[in-house]
Amino acid sequence: MVELFQGQPCHRIRIDCGDTVLLAEQGAQLVSWVSGGRERLFLSPASHWDGHTAIRGGIPVCFPQFNARGSLPKHGFARNLAWAVAEEASAQADCARLTCTLRADARTLGIWPQAFEAQLRVTLRPGQLEVALAVENTGSQALQFSAALHTYLALDDIGQASLGGLGGQREWDALRDSHAAAAPLLRFDGAFDRVYAAAALPLTLHDGAHQLEISQSPQWADTVVWNPGQAACATMADMPADGFARMLCVEAAQVFEPIALAAAGRWNGWQRLRVVT
Repeated sequence: MVELFQGQPCHRIRIDCGDTVLLAEQGAQLVSWVSGGRERLFLSPASHWDGHTAIRGGIPVCFPQFNARGSLPKHGFARNLAWAVAEEASAQADCARLTCTLRADARTLGIWPQAFEAQLRVTLRPGQLEVALAVENTGSQALQFSAALHTYLALDDIGQASLGGLGGQREWDALRDSHAAAAPLLRFDGAFDRVYAAAALPLTLHDGAHQLEISQSPQWADTVVWNPGQAACATMADMPADGFARMLCVEAAQVFEPIALAAAGRWNGWQRLRVVT
């Protein structure tokens, strides 16, 4: 179902248990996932909704570049462009899907001279959300890209939250440019920006009485965990001053090693969120 949200075209799907998803055409960006009567994604109330400035929160698609690790705009261009969105008809009361497509055109070729097709597929089931990104090289020359599903998870209080499941994994602290092995349980006191070698088993985010299981496909080499902290958050025009306290990004990502696709090559990777409590 198409609706206007903050003046922008968005698509809503729901299933019989009451769970819903809202996705903006800009960036094929999920801006809401309500499950069990609770909003599970953080969306900044100070986000810009002009149709081309990056939306702060939800699940932005970073493509074809992660962060500023290259010559393209930060996190690439996919999150700033309108995608074509199609709802998939389903006879199942407990499953609904959206499929979103972005193809190379004059908008993208002026930034990145590569022929490609990107597809985002969103699958909603009771207590579970899966977001899958696929990229196809539709040109005659090889291409390379990096990417992430930059998932903003809603929290009651970052000071009480913890993330388990990365213990022992390789950790790079981007704030200190230091390397270590991850602690068994990550806690958050101040700014936090670290890249981990992805774990084989799901992670568990504890937020008071709430628990969320987070898993990603092995096609993503990395997991990014980020919170801006109080000081940096206060400088962000599209975040309220206390926004840091109510969110944590846990991202399925490809940060250090670009993904290489030969002509006609295809890659795909997913992130899955499952409500435990």
